[in-house]
Amino acid sequence: MNTKALNGGLDRFGPIGKAGLAWLPAVLIAGLGAWAMATGYVSEPTESEPAALTTAAVTDPAPPAATTDPAIKPVIFNPATSEAITPEQATPLDGLKISSQSWRRGGLGSNALITFTLRNSNAYAVGDIEISCAFSRRDGSHLTDRSRLIHDTVNMKSRKTFARLHVGFVNVNASGAKCTLVTANRI
Repeated sequence: MNTKALNGGLDRFGPIGKAGLAWLPAVLIAGLGAWAMATGYVSEPTESEPAALTTAAVTDPAPPAATTDPAIKPVIFNPATSEAITPEQATPLDGLKISSQSWRRGGLGSNALITFTLRNSNAYAVGDIEISCAFSRRDGSHLTDRSRLIHDTVNMKSRKTFARLHVGFVNVNASGAKCTLVTANRI
């Protein structure tokens, strides 16, 4: 039998032969170990290791050094001259609500057309109203959400009906819709 065939053709590497290939796994492992140490991969804690917690000592800061520049004056908090904190103002959404709503399909069944009435009980007109509609299956599970910005105005102390407003494309499995107000601007 041919010895070249028995050696697996390792004789073609010359004097390196079998001994040179035996060192290959050791060189690869040493190279990967050096790479892991250089990149810090080994020093990061794993999820199963508890992380070591350290505490920082807090010392009192030194008082600021006196400056020689007379133009720089220290800032002192004075409650009488500072801005007053005002309570949160009522938003236009507080007096705006959807009083009735319904929906139907349009455009070969892929478009959602919403009909709803907005009631504005505010003492000012409201515009740029954004609504968001959540569509669901027959079993009540959520399918998708669609939103729409309405560039129209609802006058003060009045109501306005929007008929067949295109909200967007809807899943063919949708059987119910619930619309809510997202934002509105005071006019």
